[in-house]
Amino acid sequence: MKAIIFDMDGLMIDSERLYRQAQHDIARQFDKIMTEEIRMKMMGRKPIESLRLFVKELDIPMDPAELLEKRNDVMREKLKNDLVPMPGLTHIIDTFHGKLKLAVCTGAQEEFLDIVVDQLGIRDKFAVLQNSDDIENGKPHPEIYLKTCQRLGLPPGECIVLEDALNGVLAGKRAGCYVIAVPTEYTKDQDFEAADFIADSLFDAAIHIGASH
Repeated sequence: MKAIIFDMDGLMIDSERLYRQAQHDIARQFDKIMTEEIRMKMMGRKPIESLRLFVKELDIPMDPAELLEKRNDVMREKLKNDLVPMPGLTHIIDTFHGKLKLAVCTGAQEEFLDIVVDQLGIRDKFAVLQNSDDIENGKPHPEIYLKTCQRLGLPPGECIVLEDALNGVLAGKRAGCYVIAVPTEYTKDQDFEAADFIADSLFDAAIHIGASH
């Protein structure tokens, strides 16, 4: 293996908590209730795709693009003021930086990816920062992982993908990568049978990669 590709939301940072707060607040404004089933469908997808689902499932009388801007305003402030890295993130980055190529591959837009890597001070650790702005098909489609591998100059079979949600795991596997699932409290009930390995944490993922590298 020559590269590790990190998902961002829920894998590198505890952003699912922030998105949940934002989505709950927006749904409540329309007297709707956000359900776990809808959240699972939205996870890992391109922002506009996830908001189309949100609008459709909750029958909200608002254009998805307008709603996306509304959510972006909320999330922009949350990411700048309440950004928490997931346990083990610094450890796994420091362990493999300089040994394997590192990349971020996120369904989020460029603006949010930039906020995260700069807030955490880790931009210089990554060879590739891939956002979803120029991606036509969001996860679970493999497009974004195929593009990331191409930018790394490596075949998918030489790339390890770290993902916290099923849509991302499926995208990585369909691209042909070796996929490690790192479930969180929000995704632990999903079926990760498609993953090559299920890690308890990023610390555990680092041990597994070190043992197999």
